Amino acid sequence: MSGFQKFSFSPILADNIARAGFKEPTPIQNEAIPYVLQGHDLLGLAQTGTGKTAAFALPTLHRLMTGQRKKVRALVIAPTRELAEQINEVFIALGKACNLRSVTIYGGASMNRQLQELRRGAEIVVACPGRLLDHMQRKSISLKDVETLILDEADQMFDMGFLPAIKKIVAELPKERQTLLFSATMPEEIRKLSQQILRNPTKVELARGPVATISHALYPVNQELKTALLLHLLKSCGTEAILIFTKTKHKATRIAEQVAKAGYTTAALQGNLSQNRRQKALDGFRSGEFQILVATDIAARGIDVNNITHIINYDVPANGETYIHRIGRTARAAKSGEAFTFITGEDKAIVRDIERTLGKPIERRFVEDFDYKGMSKTVHTTAPAGNSKEGSRPKAENKPRRRQFKGFGRR
Repeated sequence: MSGFQKFSFSPILADNIARAGFKEPTPIQNEAIPYVLQGHDLLGLAQTGTGKTAAFALPTLHRLMTGQRKKVRALVIAPTRELAEQINEVFIALGKACNLRSVTIYGGASMNRQLQELRRGAEIVVACPGRLLDHMQRKSISLKDVETLILDEADQMFDMGFLPAIKKIVAELPKERQTLLFSATMPEEIRKLSQQILRNPTKVELARGPVATISHALYPVNQELKTALLLHLLKSCGTEAILIFTKTKHKATRIAEQVAKAGYTTAALQGNLSQNRRQKALDGFRSGEFQILVATDIAARGIDVNNITHIINYDVPANGETYIHRIGRTARAAKSGEAFTFITGEDKAIVRDIERTLGKPIERRFVEDFDYKGMSKTVHTTAPAGNSKEGSRPKAENKPRRRQFKGFGRR
C-alpha cells in the first residue's frame, strides 16, 4: 500500500486528498500522521514548506468527522494573519463534504463578522493569540470542548512576544486533550513550553536547512546602490513570481513603488496595511496579477505560492534561521529556485551565521555590467569553475508589463 492509502483515511478525505493533487506524503507527513491518528501528543521540528499543515490537518479532520458538531473541538494557534488564512484554506480544501466548519480569528479583521461566524458554530478555529484572547474575555468563544490543540510556528510566536498569551489560552483548555506543537527551531523558551503542555510526546524532527534545489548568491553592494542593483537584476529574473524582503514596513512600500515605476506589476505586504488590503496583495500575487511582492518578514512563513522562482533579500535577514524561513518560499512542490541576498560591509557577522546555518559558504557575485560607482570589489565570486558570473547570464526575454501598484501603506 503506497501514498496516503496506508493511513486508512475515510473515503471522503481520500477523495479530497486526490482532488488536492497529493500523491505521496512528504517526510513530515509520513512521520507525523500515524502518531497523530493514534492520539499521541507530538513535537514536530520542521521548517516552512515541508507539508506540515496537511500533516496535522488530515488526521484532525479524520478525528472530527465523528462526534459532536457546532462546538470548537480543534484549536489552531498561528503567529500571523497570513499563516492563519493559509492554514484555514488547507482545512477547507481537505475538509470538503466532511460536514465540518473552519473559521479564522485574528486582529485587523471585523470583530462583528467573527462573532457571527462563532454564533453559527464551528468545529475548527484557526486563531492568532491576541484576538483569541479578546474573544475569550468577551466570552464569545468556548474552549471547553477542545480535543486537539495545535501550535504552529511556535518559535515565531515566541519571537513576536506571544508566549504569555499562549500560556493564558492553554490554561483555559481541557486538561484531557491532544496537543501538537510545530516549530522550525527549538529555543529554550519553546523547549520549556513543550515540557509544560505536552504529555509524553512523540518527537518528529526533519533535517534543518533549505531544500537542495535552491541556489544561493550574495551580492556585496553599498547601501545607496541597492535599489539600482535590484532593478538591474530584475531584468534577468524572468517573468515568474518574485518575492523581495525588506527590513521595515516603510521600506517595503518605497521599494514597491520604485519597482512598479520600472514597469513591473507589484504589490507590497506589510503590517500597516488593513487586513483587506493585505489579503488583496496576497491573492493578487498567488493569481499572477502581481509578478512581484515586496514584503517584510511578516510574509516569511505565511505565503504558500508554488511558482516563486526568486527570493531577493534587499536587506539581509536578522540571522541564519530567518534566512531559511525567507528562502523557503521558493523551490516548493519539487521546483527549483534562486535566493539573492544584498550585503553591505556591516553584515559580516550575519553572513557568517547564514553560512553556518547552511553548512557551506555562499557564492559572492558582482554584476559585470552594473556601475558600482567606485565601490571596491574586495570580495570576488567563489563560484566553482565553469559557473558564470551574474553579469554574463543570458537574460530572459522581457515581456511588456503593466504598470500597476497596490497595497500602499501610510508613509
